[in-house]
Amino acid sequence: MTRFAAPIAEQIWDMKYRLKEADGAAVDQSVEDSWRRVARSLASVEKDQAAWEEKFYHALEDFKFLPAGRILAGAGTGRAVTLFNCFVMGTIPDSMAGIFDMLKEAALTMQQGGGIGYDFSTIRPKGADVKGVAADASGPLSFMDVWDAMCRTIMSAGSRRGAMMATMRCDHPDIHQFIEAKQDSARLRMFNLSVLVTDDFMEAVKADGPWELQFDGKVYHTVEARDLWNKIMRATYDYAEPGVIFIDRINKMNNLSYVETIAATNPCGEQPLPPYGACLLGSINLARLVKDPFGEGAEMDEGALSDLVATAVRMMDNVVDASRFPLEQQAQEAQAKRRIGLGVTGLADALLMIGQRYGSEEAAATCETWLKMIARASYLASAGLAKEKGAFPLFDKDKYLASGSLKIMDQDVKDAIAKDGIRNALLTSIAPTGTISLYAGNVSSGIEPVFAYAYTRKVLQKDGSRTEEEVVDYAVKLYRDKFGADVELPEYFVNAQTLAPLDHVRMQAAAQKWVDSSISKTINCPEDIAFEDFKEVYMEAYETGCKGCTTYRPNDVTGSVLSVSESSEKAPEQDEGAEVVYLSEPLDRPQQLEGNTYKLKWPDSEHAIYVTINDIVHGGHRRPFEIFINSKNMEHFAWTVALTRMISAVFRRGGDVSFVVEELKAVFDPRGGAWMKGKYIPSILAAIGGVIETHLVTIGFIEGEGMGLKTDPQAEVVAIGEKPRGKACPSCGSYDMRMVEGCMTCASCGHSKCG
Repeated sequence: MTRFAAPIAEQIWDMKYRLKEADGAAVDQSVEDSWRRVARSLASVEKDQAAWEEKFYHALEDFKFLPAGRILAGAGTGRAVTLFNCFVMGTIPDSMAGIFDMLKEAALTMQQGGGIGYDFSTIRPKGADVKGVAADASGPLSFMDVWDAMCRTIMSAGSRRGAMMATMRCDHPDIHQFIEAKQDSARLRMFNLSVLVTDDFMEAVKADGPWELQFDGKVYHTVEARDLWNKIMRATYDYAEPGVIFIDRINKMNNLSYVETIAATNPCGEQPLPPYGACLLGSINLARLVKDPFGEGAEMDEGALSDLVATAVRMMDNVVDASRFPLEQQAQEAQAKRRIGLGVTGLADALLMIGQRYGSEEAAATCETWLKMIARASYLASAGLAKEKGAFPLFDKDKYLASGSLKIMDQDVKDAIAKDGIRNALLTSIAPTGTISLYAGNVSSGIEPVFAYAYTRKVLQKDGSRTEEEVVDYAVKLYRDKFGADVELPEYFVNAQTLAPLDHVRMQAAAQKWVDSSISKTINCPEDIAFEDFKEVYMEAYETGCKGCTTYRPNDVTGSVLSVSESSEKAPEQDEGAEVVYLSEPLDRPQQLEGNTYKLKWPDSEHAIYVTINDIVHGGHRRPFEIFINSKNMEHFAWTVALTRMISAVFRRGGDVSFVVEELKAVFDPRGGAWMKGKYIPSILAAIGGVIETHLVTIGFIEGEGMGLKTDPQAEVVAIGEKPRGKACPSCGSYDMRMVEGCMTCASCGHSKCG
């Protein structure tokens, strides 16, 4: 039986990829059972199922090929889930009915766990005329807010974080507002934002020329291109968003440029996709394919790499037929083009194993060589599949061979495609592989440098306790196993915190040459990088052939991902603000809880509504655990029971549950609302949202004023346990807040509102 490299790897398998019954009973008794389940499922469409099942199993064995999490978790389960990771939704029509049709499609896709991308450039700018209704348009940003609220609602129903990408063209009249949107810390939290930058715009920036902002042929403003570019750069320098997508390059290099136009990507940017485009992902673990790591004969096993790539392509092609899709348009698009996204992980570890420094010219050349091997093997394997099973339906030999990635392919690859066609229109992509990489023994993620040689990861257990586990990089562990635990690491060991930004760009550009889709990569920049040097990173990415650029610079607004431990410059530790929490089940209910009951009198109801909220102390902080909504008015019975159960279920899942307040307060009753304590409350549900807000403010879970409601003295018998004793400390959750020298100060931890 396979031994996991670290406890965290086994926990990830158990929580995310292990098949279990509805009651939590394990079906997969070991990771081998999970591999067997996936292999059997993907071989089910083959004529010789038994032979291909064994071939697929051996590809998965020892974590050599890592299908994306959806495939690991969903294949062979019999569940109605999609195995695809990435979706770009349909083009948004510039009409109210069309916009909300698109919102419905987005909700259905996110409900099945799909990350989605949208181009909002098709919506008319704010202030434009709306014919027929004598009104001005509210603009794309207002509709992005609606999408954001939808995503938060869908997210609340499950444990998977919602993920969306929003793009906007650099010539849209509302581009300035788009660039600034996430500078409001409460806005568009479910979105990643990227500006679609054209070649014409980049030339105007370099020439310091004018730039027209236009929509539907009408020019709204003329600005200086360099000013707009500086605005984008300043926003991402200060706030880490928006990213930049070089959209003309994406379309010019697209193998399918003859049948599609791309205007958006999936949430992480590695998959530029057309309307209703979908793509599945998988990664070759390069760290497992190095012969004699750290030895004199250390090198990539090229034969094993080519064989593994061919098997992986076949497995992923079979996923196209095995998967379900949220929408029929997505199924049709996937079947018509059979797009797959085969990438790599463990690249930085593999480079370390052969003695090369990530980011050096030597390492970039090696990266290009390995990625070319993968591209070549992928295209030859797909051509072989086309001979056996048929080319993708929209294949046009002459147009396909004249487009995109085929221009630089070797002649024998072109000859194979010319003879037999190709099964998959696009084949390669490099995705972020954080969780999968941990599951595989903490190999370096994607084509990123080693994140940290060792760090502490905090894991939330089912009983509410936390455990701390040291996670050591796969290559570092191999090196120390070979040469001794106390040996000093060689100079060529570098990590994400010490690497120069332009070294990142060099590696991304080297890989992009042989990746027909795109690459998800973050270029880490030091906090003190000069603004002009920061801008150079983006210009270098454009000049060296990258399809996009995303940076991260630690600052007061976005915070810092890592803090380096004092004991060693080579052992960064994760800080508390970046801790990763895994929660597979709702927390168990303690025997006794503290709570409070609030009396709510609604004008149209003869009887008052009593709202009881009970709390739990978790991680030193008080947080809501359950809610009871009661009334003698039987007209309210069904919906109060439903609301009690649903909100309690959300509370027990943990995380930031303050969105419940926002969603309830946004409900409007078409019959009208009521005035309460000088405020207009649009519905009885909004009033309950205000009660919950009041309670969360009282216990220090959120900041604000709430509705200013008092607890009902006559309803204390409904409360369970001891009621809160005044305002809780926002720092430690204790009820020791007192006035000291004119300021509320906590006697337990010393927190003071005065600083």
